[in-house]
Amino acid sequence: MVGHLMIDTYVMNDCGDPVAAAAEAIETALRTALAERGKASLMVSGGSSPRPVYERLSNADLGWSKVSVGLVDERWVDPGQAGSNEDFIRETLIQNAASDAKYVGLKTSAKTVEAGLKEAENRLASFASPFDICVMGMGTDGHTASWFPNAGGLDAALSLTNEKTLCYVDATGCPVAGDHTDRISLTLKAVLESHNIILFIPGEAKRKVFDKATDKPLSEAPVQALLRAGSKLHVYASPAS
Repeated sequence: MVGHLMIDTYVMNDCGDPVAAAAEAIETALRTALAERGKASLMVSGGSSPRPVYERLSNADLGWSKVSVGLVDERWVDPGQAGSNEDFIRETLIQNAASDAKYVGLKTSAKTVEAGLKEAENRLASFASPFDICVMGMGTDGHTASWFPNAGGLDAALSLTNEKTLCYVDATGCPVAGDHTDRISLTLKAVLESHNIILFIPGEAKRKVFDKATDKPLSEAPVQALLRAGSKLHVYASPAS
């Protein structure tokens, strides 16, 4: 189980207000990147949990025109269709002060993820690399990004020898994935190479899932793969009960 390799080195932030703490951490990392390199890259996840984080972050007074924003993963649906993470990010983050940010979507005109992977990879080539920040979430099944338990393509997604930035995941049979099972996602290697990795897991139920992740095989709780990041991984969670 991969998680046992780094379990003592990641940073756990038990927060009374994980939303404010996570938003502040992202803003600080962006300011650092802009000061040091003159540009920044921010990769964000969908899902309902980070909505208040993004809405708060959208009001941050910083050089958003020099920030490239992209997705950690996306359902293979066009913007405007149900389930689009792009729509979610535009509604929550690319607003207010952050409306000046450069947003780059992953969904292409290709019919399948496999056919669109190359174009999507090319879109991300303009980003500051390695990514400055990857904001990760976690489902109640222990998935993060689109690394669903026992999903098709999971081994390739989590392989540290996979040099690709993006991968295809077939989440057929994964209940949390819902009706949109064709997914495009960052690979584990691309996430681990980022300067900062923030995992946002508010609420007691998700905290319990995370705390027990390393008791399971990696294929059943893929979130534990993030523990390979060591001290680059900062977890913002509600305090354990």
